[in-house]
Amino acid sequence: MVQPQAVETAIQRQIPDAQVTVEDLTGGGDHLQVSVVSTAFEGLSRIRQHQLVYGALQQELASEAIHALALSTSVPTN
Repeated sequence: MVQPQAVETAIQRQIPDAQVTVEDLTGGGDHLQVSVVSTAFEGLSRIRQHQLVYGALQQELASEAIHALALSTSVPTN
């Protein structure tokens, strides 16, 4: 189990300008829906964007503190 704030912090440590929204889908803290908006994603494929986020959550995913992750990434719209 991981706290939503810890997920947000881990992502922002890796992607400092990220706007992160974390939703616990089951109440157990291990099935999460995460949305990340960042200028760091500009020009990157969706796969590469997701890889950046997975890299930020590598420890939580490896330990299975996060069992399932629904991920949405995008660049800010002006």
